[in-house]
Amino acid sequence: MAKQNSPSLVEVVKRVAEQQQSQVSDIEKSKTVLFQLQAKYQELEKEINSILLETKTTEREIHLQDDAIEVTKYQCENLEAQVRALYSENLKLRCDADTVQEEFEMILARNNEYREKIKDHKHLFWEMESKLPVMIELAEKKAVVEELKAKKEELICDLQNPEGSVIKQEQEEITLLKSEITTLKDFINKKRDLLEEEKKKHAKLRKEIEVQNKRYDAILKRLHCQLNKVHSNKRQWHWNIQQLEKKAAELRKCLGVAELQNIM
Repeated sequence: MAKQNSPSLVEVVKRVAEQQQSQVSDIEKSKTVLFQLQAKYQELEKEINSILLETKTTEREIHLQDDAIEVTKYQCENLEAQVRALYSENLKLRCDADTVQEEFEMILARNNEYREKIKDHKHLFWEMESKLPVMIELAEKKAVVEELKAKKEELICDLQNPEGSVIKQEQEEITLLKSEITTLKDFINKKRDLLEEEKKKHAKLRKEIEVQNKRYDAILKRLHCQLNKVHSNKRQWHWNIQQLEKKAAELRKCLGVAELQNIM
């Protein structure tokens, strides 16, 4: 019986040893698997931390984009209000420019008409001056004086005649002629004074006309300056509106892209 049991004990011990070796091998395999699982767990933790960091970064970017969208909306509203104000100002400037242009054309037409009247008045003045009764009478009186001078020369020649009655008569005529000459000289002097007064009046009228011309020239220059300023402001406002419209279009485009990203 003891002999029969010995081999079975050895087998049992052998089997136990094999089982222990198998268990040790399984333990080693389990350790290897455990190490691998731990390494994968660490890698997964790293990936999870990286994903969490990216998630926080994405959330922060989303908040920043939300803030940027609000700022962009506010800027768009302000720009639209500025565009409306500039458009209204541009319409007002156009109306002002049309009004100034009409006033300028009216004043220019009046000034041209006034210049034509002055030209006609000057021409008429010279014609009237040459036909004044004073000038005509003065010419006639000069002719009379020349005639009297000729008679005087004749009387001087007659003085050499020894006949006293003729000399006396001629002397009386000479005295009468001298009186007439004096009267004529006085008359001529008075007419000359009147003529000088008329010339002064015409000179004064010419000065007044020159003053009026200078005043209208100044008005025309001022209107030219105002018209140029209005055109310059109009071009500047038009350029500003174009720039603001471009900027508003860019901001609307950015706002549309931001809203599309937010929806996605």
